[in-house]
Amino acid sequence: MSEAVVSISNANIYQGDSLILENVNFTVTKGEFVYLVGKTGTGKSSLLKTLYGELTLREGAGSVVGFDLLTMDWKKVPFLRRNLGVVFQDFQLLTDRTVHENLKFVLKATGWKDEHLIEEKINDVLDKVGLRSKGFKMPFEMSGGEQQRVDIARALLNSPKLILADEPTGNLDPETSDEIMQLLMQIAKDYGTSVIMATHDFIVINRYPSRMLKTENGKVIDSAAVMA
Repeated sequence: MSEAVVSISNANIYQGDSLILENVNFTVTKGEFVYLVGKTGTGKSSLLKTLYGELTLREGAGSVVGFDLLTMDWKKVPFLRRNLGVVFQDFQLLTDRTVHENLKFVLKATGWKDEHLIEEKINDVLDKVGLRSKGFKMPFEMSGGEQQRVDIARALLNSPKLILADEPTGNLDPETSDEIMQLLMQIAKDYGTSVIMATHDFIVINRYPSRMLKTENGKVIDSAAVMA
C-alpha cells in the first residue's frame, strides 16, 4: 500500500457558519497527481484552505502530511505549511529582490541558518525547474512561465511531501501551460511529491489526464471512486 499523504474521511467543511462541503472522503498517496475541479463557488478554495490550515476542520477526520487537522491548533499551522508547497496563480514573488533572494528569504523564514546549505538548496531547486542560470534576475525581468517556475522552485524548498497548486496555469499561454504541467507531473513522478492542482482549464486536463476530485452540489466526487 502506498503511503497516504492526504487522508480525509467523513469531513464537513465550513466557511464561517456555512456548511460548504459535506461528507468529504478521499486519500492522496505518495507521488500521486490529482486535479481539483469545480465551478467557482462550489468549495474548491475552501477545500484547499482546509488542507493548508487556513480553515479549521471541525467535523470528521483529516490528516495532511502527518498532521491531524481536527486536533491541530493555530500554533502548529506554520509547521504543517513547512511540509507543504503552495503554488499560486499570481506567483506572489517579492518584486523588490532577485529570484535568488526570494528563495533565500523563504529558507531564512523557515529556520535555515547555514549559508552553505542555503546556497546548495537554492541551486538544487532552480536546477529542478530549469532556471539554474536565472537566479540573479528580478521577477519583472522574467516571462510569466519563468515566474511560475520560480514559484514552483519556492514550493520545493523544504522538500514537501505535498504541493497544492491553485490555478498554476491560469495566467499562462497554452505553450507555457504545457511546460508547467510537464514540470509538475515530473516532480510527482521523479521525487514522489504528491500534487493537488486546482484548475478550470479543461484543455490542460484533456492533454494530461489524471485522477480528478470535483466539487459539486456540496459534495466532492472522486473520479477514482467513479471508475472503480
